[in-house]
Amino acid sequence: MQEIEKLKQLQSQRETLRKRTAEAQEAIKSRTEESTKTVCPECGSRQLVQDNERAELVCQNCGLVLDDEVIDRGPEWRAFDHDQRMKRSRVGAPMTFTIHDKGLSTMIDWRNRDSYGRAISSKNRAQLYRLRKWQRRIRVSNATERNLAFALSELDRMASALGLPRNVRETAAVVYRDAVDKNLIRGRSIEGVAAAALYAACRQCNVPRTLDEIAEVSRVSRKEIGRTYRFISRELGLKLLPTSPIDYVPRFCSGLNLKGEVQSRAVEILRQAGERELTSGRGPTGVAAAAIYISSILGGERRTQREVAEVAGVTEVTIRNRYKELAEKLDIEIIL
Repeated sequence: MQEIEKLKQLQSQRETLRKRTAEAQEAIKSRTEESTKTVCPECGSRQLVQDNERAELVCQNCGLVLDDEVIDRGPEWRAFDHDQRMKRSRVGAPMTFTIHDKGLSTMIDWRNRDSYGRAISSKNRAQLYRLRKWQRRIRVSNATERNLAFALSELDRMASALGLPRNVRETAAVVYRDAVDKNLIRGRSIEGVAAAALYAACRQCNVPRTLDEIAEVSRVSRKEIGRTYRFISRELGLKLLPTSPIDYVPRFCSGLNLKGEVQSRAVEILRQAGERELTSGRGPTGVAAAAIYISSILGGERRTQREVAEVAGVTEVTIRNRYKELAEKLDIEIIL
């Protein structure tokens, strides 16, 4: 009974911490809004720079000092490596949407050591084992949290397999949480909605991945991911622009070990093609692959159509058709 009471106290502390975090976020948001509204009284410019060395707020346009003695809200200590940073830090990990409780709950570590690193006596180990077990049970209290815990772990697995950055994972978690709040999960598989949320997040963050790439790492078919994505984007009002072929160029060039000059030339070819509306109605990956193929020939780093097709995930026929269109309409002379 004492262990259950301790866990209840932990839960109440967690709720208090959540409220404080929400209040702090509101305060930060209001401060940010105030700072964005600030304009220079001399020239009316909004390009204001905070000089941390002099603790001043300076107009970048005319040099007027708008404020001095600005409070430094950072830590008062310095750290030169990870170990020093971890020892001197007095707070935990930041709040994240990729964990079902946003990372605000406490966690009893699996190592039987106290805060000083000393081994815990055998007398207290049994009590710690029971506390650990109850902590795991109380952390997921209802069906919604169980759903979120499973879906967010699935999201993290797929994002790791695709090598996606942190901001894409956070955005995907927010999209999935919005779908849960609007009760869009009912009648659909959790894996399908999670994969669709990840695809939408990739497009929102301009880190595009094709439906085929998402389907390879997920446990559902490409058709179901596409259908679920269209449904949640319509219900949540996600305004996503069509993917640009230029977004795929850096990744494909990296996969082909091409230099920066070849990449820049491919981007320029795609820009000219976009101005003449040669990319509309065509798959962005195919157009990007064709531009890279042309650029590799012009830059003296020739890659075969098969090599480019394998990296881009399209067929050689697609590359052949697209590069002929681009070469003809943009008057590019290619010597094979």
